[in-house]
Amino acid sequence: MTLRRAQGPTDSFSAAPSRARIWWEIAIVLALGLGESAVYSIVQLAYRLTDSTPLADQTTALNPSRSDREIFDLIYQVLGIAFSIVPVLLVCFLLWQASRPHLGRLGLDGTRIGRDIGRGILLVLAIGIPGLALYVGGRMLGLFVAVNAGSLDNYWWTVPVLLLSAARASLMEEFVVLGYLFFRLKQLGWSIWPIIIATSVLRASYHLYQGPGAFIGNLAMGLLFGWLFARTGRLLPFLVAHFLINAAAFVGYPWAAATFPAVFGLPG
Repeated sequence: MTLRRAQGPTDSFSAAPSRARIWWEIAIVLALGLGESAVYSIVQLAYRLTDSTPLADQTTALNPSRSDREIFDLIYQVLGIAFSIVPVLLVCFLLWQASRPHLGRLGLDGTRIGRDIGRGILLVLAIGIPGLALYVGGRMLGLFVAVNAGSLDNYWWTVPVLLLSAARASLMEEFVVLGYLFFRLKQLGWSIWPIIIATSVLRASYHLYQGPGAFIGNLAMGLLFGWLFARTGRLLPFLVAHFLINAAAFVGYPWAAATFPAVFGLPG
């Protein structure tokens, strides 16, 4: 009599998921973060476009204060950042490999770190300057709302929290949009350019609350990031670039808004 080995948790975990399961998994991952943001951004854009105030005269705050009491503002900020990276932890769990590199499916192998950081800095120069020019031009054409990137009150912890917020955005977007979705959509049989286009449209859609110009700018950024990621398969340069761009915007906003008030839609 042949004994059949009982299937353990490791066997079921490592088994290739079905197509239906992958689609459900993608839907759940997106509903926990970026997909939810995309839906709200679309609704918010519709609200802005139907409002009596012209789009160019509207303002949005990326990092608003959450309480008029300093200690509770800090607590709410830290809790918001911590809970918002749950989708990142989820995709790491879903694509974790028992053998090294554990996060190789996401494009992280722990090697060539210095080179990847250098490439991320080069990406900042390639994206940051054109992005600023697009924002300025978009403001003049009424395609962007005035974006207040650093609207927290000025406390001793303001800069560290803004940097954490920049890191949160980088982790959420690049782990999910590049690392996770590229791997899962390849499993579903998608070719590379449909993946690049689909993920770029997703990236652009959850920035629509900033106006149509933000969709165009982030679509272009997504296409560039996606093409480069498809060529290299390395996630760290995009994490570095995204963090540096956001950190410069969040922390440098007070100076930029004071120096160029007309561009940022604020009184001089």
